Amino acid sequence: MNLTAPNYLNNLNNQQKEAVVHDQGPLLILAGAGSGKTKVLTTRVAHLIATKKCFGNQILCVTFTNKAANEMRERVSKLTNNTTTAVPWLGTFHSISNKILRKYAEAVGLKPSFTILDTLDQLKLIKNILAAENIDSKHNPPKFIAYLIDQWKNKALLPQDIKVSSTEPMKQNALKIYKIYQERLKVMNCVDFGDLILHCVTIFKSFAEIQKIFKNNFKYILVDEFQDTNYIQNLWLNLVTDDHNNICVVGDDDQSIYSWRGAEVKNILDFEKNYPKTKTVKLEQNYRSTKNILNSASSLISKNDDRLGKQIWSDFDNGDKVWVNSYSDGRDEALGVSDIIEKELINKISLNNIAILVRAAFQTREFEERFIRIGLPYRIIGGMKFYERSEIKDALCYLRLINQKNDDLAFERIINTPKRSIGDMTLQRIHELSRRKNKSLFDTSVEMLEEDDFKPKTKDSLKNLIKNINHWTKLSKEFDHVQLLERVLDESGYTLMLMNEKSPEADSRLENLKELRASMKNYSNLIEFLENISLQTSIDEEWEGEKINLMTIHAAKGLEFDCVFLPGWEEGMFPHQKSIEEKGDTAVQEERRLAYVAITRAKKRLFISFANNRKYFGSSKNDNNDWMPSMPSRFVDELDKKYLKINETNSPRDDDFVFSQDISFNQSKKSPGWQRYQQEKEKVKVINYTNNLTSFKIGQSVSHDTFGFGKIIHIDGNKMLINFKESGEKKVIDKYLKKIQHE
Repeated sequence: MNLTAPNYLNNLNNQQKEAVVHDQGPLLILAGAGSGKTKVLTTRVAHLIATKKCFGNQILCVTFTNKAANEMRERVSKLTNNTTTAVPWLGTFHSISNKILRKYAEAVGLKPSFTILDTLDQLKLIKNILAAENIDSKHNPPKFIAYLIDQWKNKALLPQDIKVSSTEPMKQNALKIYKIYQERLKVMNCVDFGDLILHCVTIFKSFAEIQKIFKNNFKYILVDEFQDTNYIQNLWLNLVTDDHNNICVVGDDDQSIYSWRGAEVKNILDFEKNYPKTKTVKLEQNYRSTKNILNSASSLISKNDDRLGKQIWSDFDNGDKVWVNSYSDGRDEALGVSDIIEKELINKISLNNIAILVRAAFQTREFEERFIRIGLPYRIIGGMKFYERSEIKDALCYLRLINQKNDDLAFERIINTPKRSIGDMTLQRIHELSRRKNKSLFDTSVEMLEEDDFKPKTKDSLKNLIKNINHWTKLSKEFDHVQLLERVLDESGYTLMLMNEKSPEADSRLENLKELRASMKNYSNLIEFLENISLQTSIDEEWEGEKINLMTIHAAKGLEFDCVFLPGWEEGMFPHQKSIEEKGDTAVQEERRLAYVAITRAKKRLFISFANNRKYFGSSKNDNNDWMPSMPSRFVDELDKKYLKINETNSPRDDDFVFSQDISFNQSKKSPGWQRYQQEKEKVKVINYTNNLTSFKIGQSVSHDTFGFGKIIHIDGNKMLINFKESGEKKVIDKYLKKIQHE
């Protein structure tokens, strides 16, 4: 083989080279952001083949995406000059498990020709089982049951391994469904994605001779993104690792951000404990970012307790300091970001190299509206544009139908959303009569109801829908459009449908609907709102050329951009309040890792911002109640100030802060956000987001009449973040607290 050391080892730094040439025993490669881990992995595979430590097909290399696997396959092929005929086992856990299971399917009662079900097929099967078992699907949502089954499979739990308390009837029903579900899959000769790994684990544990085949075959195992593995994936690896423990895992504990998908950071944290003779190599040289960006990231992540520890560094210049900007509210923040892009960047940098990374998907809305208004092209990566999301379209179709009952497309979309036992056949009959009589679907439905032309259950459902639409149409004359939407979402059962799902996706959809309600307050009535939204969604979005990238931080992992904006760094938004309430300090540490990932996406320039007020989702009867003073995120305070440029308070330009006809000037003028803007305009000063205007101190024990005892963990002016023993973390103003000496 014509593969000499200068061809590949000389292109590596000392730490990368050390990781590549180590070929005996367990190896942990701690790869910092932008440190060239893919290069190390592919070179290591090529080196093992070149030095004849094993044949290519005796190497197992696990990646987390098929795209990464294909990229590595191409790189290995180039490094080996296409001279190796024995190809490594290279792919995701699922694709490799599928390959193994096809060969040994009969060991778990399947045929090699088994079918892999997608998510929709899974849900359909679960719904069928619920119906057959006479279990109410409203109180036992199929999506929640599918979520539980997936969680159990991620823990390598078969139905017989699970015990559920009698106080959890929902989980009891889910367990019953899980058992029947697995039996039905076997009869159908089908598996779901979770089964691919679960069945392999079952085979390895139950058939020693099969396990031995793979332990003997895989002389070397390499695993990418090890910090993102879950329990069963780690177990799978342990079962196929041979007695020499030639397993090499590559990852970064500081970038473990997928616990909500089952990932367990302890897999990488405990690797040295599980493999006592582990050699650890730290890849700390970053080839992506300037020193100021990297030092900011390091100062933040150093606040985490559960980490293996490393210090990323760069040979690049210091670069610009990290900007920290304060804005009066979210709309002002979107305006400020667009100003920076237009004034400072647009002539110096490609729009493709600019990214806005948000903690939650709903945050893109204000930026989208701003960019559309001023004509800056953008793309949403890893998700849909705000007004294209299914829950937003559903809500808008209800409002469109209330506004115009002849809107057949809106009627067709919501007639069975949420489910109302109005099937496709019924809709087809309505369509046929509608065409014959040249009437709208709504009017045709009313006529068919009068003629008693439906089955009893369908008739009742359709009759109730028609009654509701007429009722909401009357309300639209009495209520403002925001109150109307709240009534529609509640009375239609749409909100309850999402709440019953009890899944992370449903939570995100509920957040998006709250953001929709907030956005509607910028318009004076329903017609004006619908007209503006129609204009936004009908704009030709296939711009030629360059676009700004909008996405969540989770979607940005693995990507890099010259310039990055990180808006919404406020307590409750980031770190996310719901995460903290559910998981406490564990969640704070993961949120901090997420912030670290966000910062390290930036190569040259980084802008972090927060708003002093946010428009939240309170009662629409009193617009003032919707403006809440915000606290800067604790993460802002944790950044080392010597790497930051604390910008003077940003105020909108006089010529841009004009209330267009879609905003009530009087209402906005009374809001706290407007008042704050006027105060800031009069005295522009350097922001001090940790200014202590109270006699309380961080770490002090306090009591609150409602929340009980707690300790102060963050102070901003006279606002405090308290970690209460019983209530978790809450934001409280000092006048509602009492100092205590002893709890």
